[in-house]
Amino acid sequence: MTVAGALLFIGGLQWFMIVMAAETMFPGYGTRANDLSDLASTVAPNISLIQPSAFLFNVTTFLLGLFILASAYLIHRASGARIFCIILAVAGISAMGVGIFPGDTGVIHGLAALVTFMTSSLSAVAACRHTGKPFAYISAVIGVFSLIVLLMAMFSGGSSLFWQAFGRGGEERFIAYPVVLWFTGLGGYLMGASSCKPID
Repeated sequence: MTVAGALLFIGGLQWFMIVMAAETMFPGYGTRANDLSDLASTVAPNISLIQPSAFLFNVTTFLLGLFILASAYLIHRASGARIFCIILAVAGISAMGVGIFPGDTGVIHGLAALVTFMTSSLSAVAACRHTGKPFAYISAVIGVFSLIVLLMAMFSGGSSLFWQAFGRGGEERFIAYPVVLWFTGLGGYLMGASSCKPID
């Protein structure tokens, strides 16, 4: 559990730090107008691939997914929380897919990103059954919040409240940032499991 927690914590931390670095190296990049994955490549027909931002985003996202996948395996070995670990593993695999297939690859990138957002949010919800309070409540709130924003983005498009208030890029960040922070928080929880209810 300690190793699993350390991997999640490091995975989330390195992702935030490297994404911030990549944003500073992309001329004209804006968090309101640009998606996170625009750092790797904007989508067709206006493809824009800027280095080293693209390399940094792809590597850090792949590593985040790899660390999540490894953590899911270790948590399953230690606890047997099967459903939670399956959802967590799918989130890791799909995040690796986002790192492998940038925006200019078309539909496969969109599917990988959608599965990542969906399963990351669901794993936060599922974690509330296996963690102690208050972290269980925090997990549920984060997961439900990200799911709501994701569903609004899927079915409302540019008319959603988050898009109108924060732009396309801001809306996506309200989906992604909470769950990446949750991965980091879960890592801290697992590393301190001696003083918390362990995942069962």
